[in-house]
Amino acid sequence: MSDKYYDALPKAHTTYANIIKSLLPTGEKASKDSLPNATYHVENLHIDQSNLDDYRKICGFADNGKIPITYFAVLSQALQMNMMVKESFPFAMLGLVHVDNSVTQHRPIGERETVTMSVAFANLREHNQGQQFDFVTTVKSGDDVAWEGTSTYLSRGKTSSSKSKKSAPRPVTVKPMIDEEGVHSVFEVPEDIGRRYAFVSGDFNLIHLHPLSARAFGFPKAIAHGMWSKAKSLALIADLPDACKVEVSFKLPIFLPSEVELISEPVAKLNDAADKCVFGLYSAKNDKPHLTGHIELVDADA
Repeated sequence: MSDKYYDALPKAHTTYANIIKSLLPTGEKASKDSLPNATYHVENLHIDQSNLDDYRKICGFADNGKIPITYFAVLSQALQMNMMVKESFPFAMLGLVHVDNSVTQHRPIGERETVTMSVAFANLREHNQGQQFDFVTTVKSGDDVAWEGTSTYLSRGKTSSSKSKKSAPRPVTVKPMIDEEGVHSVFEVPEDIGRRYAFVSGDFNLIHLHPLSARAFGFPKAIAHGMWSKAKSLALIADLPDACKVEVSFKLPIFLPSEVELISEPVAKLNDAADKCVFGLYSAKNDKPHLTGHIELVDADA
């Protein structure tokens, strides 16, 4: 097992230098039958207050002394990128698609707390469009797990099950009715949100930065980061329980600029772990979904 320990999160300039190096041909190809057995750790992780403030502003979170529920998912990306370039990773980084994301907050985490973070590969499986895998992130305060996250990625390609699953109908996403007690917000997503969020998150994927660089990867325009759209949605929903889980699936990309519509059921309806508050982010032009998800309570002592 490959365990690596850091005193702090890797810096963006060193991370991207390693990414560029990984794109050069080496003649060696990792097997696509397995993921590296690797876990990367950051011990004594201190929050960069300036970066946190910028993150709150660009996503719309309140400055309330607590870490926004999606923030550790952003911080973990530095470890994820290093794992993909330093380990025997079987897929092309530039071809990966972020399809699902789940974050679980067991309790609010203060912005001055010192925590530990670990990221591991997990759950390689076939998909009708290729193969999927997870990055699993765990944040601890002392010996207690305070936050967990799973980011699911798709590497497109042919698999042995592609033919049998190709004709399977896609699930239909129905736009929910607007509930007066819930959240309904229509807002503009500016053309430069990809560049601005990249400087805050460290995710400089070219599909988010400019129409010209996005076209090189098959997109007619630059698209918003999926994790920005999730964070923006949760910031608008606002009153999240102290201990909760938020799962989303990323659907159609948000081409920049765009006008979008957030619809959420009332979070106040959550009374026990069996309840779910459903929400979604849709195109204001044609009602097609960009993101769908739900919020549920978790046991704070689990």
